[in-house]
Amino acid sequence: MKIIGIDPGYAITGFGVIEYEGNHFKLIESGSIQTKAGVPLPTRIAKIYDDMTMLIEKHKPDAIAIEELFFNRNTTTAIGVAQGRGSVLIAAAKTATPIYEYTPLQVKQGVTGYGRADKKQVQMMVKTVLGLEQVPKLDDTTDAIAIAICHAHSHRFAKTIQ
Repeated sequence: MKIIGIDPGYAITGFGVIEYEGNHFKLIESGSIQTKAGVPLPTRIAKIYDDMTMLIEKHKPDAIAIEELFFNRNTTTAIGVAQGRGSVLIAAAKTATPIYEYTPLQVKQGVTGYGRADKKQVQMMVKTVLGLEQVPKLDDTTDAIAIAICHAHSHRFAKTIQ
């Protein structure tokens, strides 16, 4: 099963493409879609959509796993992140790729076995599970890979959001 994990944002959208076969993981590609501050928000959202569409068309995943948003403070940031997430959802919907969402707690539980794991624990498990020499530079990329791993472990119980 090929999965694209997404950590949504409007400045940085992390992604991780993994292959999951018979309890074995392989990292195919990871990185981020980055937009520049000062560029009009519609232009930033369009870039996320265009780049995500190309990524989906390139890899033809069986599923897209995306982080469910949770904000309790900065609503301005939440709105921007939600708009970036929306562009990812539209790209996935237009390619008819099933979309699944996971809370940060579910991702931590799915990757480390402990829902209250800290960022370092998640990073170390991503590195270990995939046999990486080092953790990706951006937290957003590591988080996206973790979301994909979570889906691999949880897909039998997950429901699509579309």
